[in-house]
Amino acid sequence: MKVSRRTIFRDINLLQDCGVQIQFSEERQGYSLPGSIYVQPLDLALNEVLFLLILCGDIPENSSHYPFPEAAQSAYLKILSSLPQSMRESVGELTEQVQFRLDSHTPQEPGREHYENCLRSLRDHKQLRIRYFSLADWDEIGLAISPYRLVFLRRSWYVIARSSVHRDVRTFKVSRIRHSELLEKSYDIPRNFNLDRYLGNAWHLIRDADGKSWNVKIRFQKQVAQNVAEVSWHKTQKLSWQEDGSLMFEVVVDSLKEIVWWVMGYGAQAEVLEPVELRDEVISHVKEMLSVYENESR
Repeated sequence: MKVSRRTIFRDINLLQDCGVQIQFSEERQGYSLPGSIYVQPLDLALNEVLFLLILCGDIPENSSHYPFPEAAQSAYLKILSSLPQSMRESVGELTEQVQFRLDSHTPQEPGREHYENCLRSLRDHKQLRIRYFSLADWDEIGLAISPYRLVFLRRSWYVIARSSVHRDVRTFKVSRIRHSELLEKSYDIPRNFNLDRYLGNAWHLIRDADGKSWNVKIRFQKQVAQNVAEVSWHKTQKLSWQEDGSLMFEVVVDSLKEIVWWVMGYGAQAEVLEPVELRDEVISHVKEMLSVYENESR
């Protein structure tokens, strides 16, 4: 099983706590499970069943985008087959009419193995040795990490871990891991570690190393204002409508690196008013874009 004796006994105790009767054989000097084991049936309401079926049913069995696609499909079929005929027909129609779709995201393959190693590392509190393609170095680096959290955020899976190289907690994109292997060395997750505190007021994931915060103020023109107002983009955002139909958007972020690309996506419909550093960065990008298209036209 490639795990320690201690891990096996912890798993046996966990199964016993869940009511599974683990059997010990004196003759074989080993443990075994009963012939068939199932989780006890749950008393689920119709809307709870519907949610689970919609969520699991929209994950294709051969999908490389999501974790545990085979388990999702199996759970979908088991839940559906256990329902009374009348409810099955009613829910079946609704699951075809109501769908759950994620935005564009990073395929898990070929990083599925590394995602699963991150899960094992978290479960067993064993360090993980990885080769990682670093955008900062534009090269592969080797290091050992101690995972604290595994997070799906903004289209991709990320592992929040303490790095042996940086000697600090860093964010690693799972799809950029080129090789991973579990180590025997154990680690502990600090009790005071908190994901929200770690991310702070980052727009998505990136915070400035110096811990500086920025008060950002953007005016969105009437054409896109309603679309912007309908979304909760950030926990600190404040909105105020103007008489001309435009929207004043204010937010406090711990880095300008990510929000600049979001602003650029709205083109001329968005104008950065504050801070001047963000406004200058947008202007710089616009000039570079113009030079690209001018060169193309020549």
